[in-house]
Amino acid sequence: MKPKTLLVKNALVLATMDDAGREIAGGDVYIEGPEIKKVGKGLKVKADTVIDAKGCVVLPGMVNTHHHLYQTLTRNLPKVQDAELFDWLVYLYDIWKHVNPEAIYASTQLGLGELLLTGCTTSSDHLYLFPKKDSGFFIDTQIAAAREIGMRFTATRGSMSRGRSKGGLPPDSVVQSEDFILKDCERLINKFHGREKFAMTHVAMAPCSPFSVTTELLKLTAEMAKKWDVRMHTHLAETKDEEAFCEKLFKMRPLEYMESVGWVDEGNAWFAHCVYINEAEAKRMGHTHTGVAHCPCSNLRLGSGIAPVPMFLRHNVPVGLGVDGSASNDSCDMLGEARQCMLVHRLENVKAMPARKAFELATRGGAAVLGRKDIGSIEPGKAADLAIFDVSGLEFAGSKSDPLASLLFCGVSHRTKYTVVNGRVVVRNGRLVNVDEFKLAERANKAAAALYRKAGV
Repeated sequence: MKPKTLLVKNALVLATMDDAGREIAGGDVYIEGPEIKKVGKGLKVKADTVIDAKGCVVLPGMVNTHHHLYQTLTRNLPKVQDAELFDWLVYLYDIWKHVNPEAIYASTQLGLGELLLTGCTTSSDHLYLFPKKDSGFFIDTQIAAAREIGMRFTATRGSMSRGRSKGGLPPDSVVQSEDFILKDCERLINKFHGREKFAMTHVAMAPCSPFSVTTELLKLTAEMAKKWDVRMHTHLAETKDEEAFCEKLFKMRPLEYMESVGWVDEGNAWFAHCVYINEAEAKRMGHTHTGVAHCPCSNLRLGSGIAPVPMFLRHNVPVGLGVDGSASNDSCDMLGEARQCMLVHRLENVKAMPARKAFELATRGGAAVLGRKDIGSIEPGKAADLAIFDVSGLEFAGSKSDPLASLLFCGVSHRTKYTVVNGRVVVRNGRLVNVDEFKLAERANKAAAALYRKAGV
């Protein structure tokens, strides 16, 4: 069967984010099925569907490298609005331990829907919370929800094996044994991990953090990730408390500890946050191609600090952006994350993070962190993932000297006009195509209310 074709034409600016960094005024993109076939200006082609991008900036779909989608149900809770990470976790774990399959499905679609609406076409998610009842197929549920809404998805099978009785932070009711965790990782990889070009689903292995899993689990994860040829992910060096925890318990700094368990030598790992990494450590990360999911909104929200991203870039550390959990952001706004990235690094040097560099991290940077060579730029042979933003409105008036940068400097809404994933339109005229936004919001609110009732909040 002949693949369906799509032509996006006449963009005010088409920002390819390719190696040459081309920005094409009046640019066109021609797509066949899931693949970009032609990029240029005034393309003489016919297509089944045509999108006129007049007055719009067209970008590669952005890539979210770190999230906890279940947390969309616990946004903005008053008791932890002003808490630091460890206190925030202790309070919320006693709510999250009640999540069930309905909460997982609704929260996944809610978070991914918000990401699609703000220009993100690929998202990872770090689900590490598995209550003893009804949690056996949480990751399966997430993948089903992602497929329905139309998001390219990296499911990271999270885990916790060190509960409060063993000196960890999470309740014992949500931790699992190393053997069970590894068997389920193997099941999910065999069932869902796509190894073909343009795969819509990837699976990675993701113990939660140094303070919630055992050393043995980290070592086994590194061994099995290599055997099964998948990537691995965890939180690292997010707070000073974590640094003190590692030095007290392991007599090592966080990165040194992860090196000791085999996580910093194969180039198949990426760490969320990395706020407290020094220059010598950054050099080792660059040398081993160990990636960073930079989450500026979450790090500011929790008062954790800001990752030294300019230093990482000097040492060729792969860096992408992550919106992080929606109870620590409290939003899944991908364009907003890129704006925050641009702004926060100007505290030390106003030239440290130009708008284009922030967009580079949000697109091809994220693709590199997730180990994907088929997404992140607009060029022939890449996946047809596009974010199309209308900059013709009042809030962008006066900014036409640089329409691309205006997306980060100007505007009152971060919604796309169109979002395209794998050649399919999933946002049209600022609304989700595959699910009803209003019914989804109602469903998520009901799931949140049920969660609060169970937790006595």
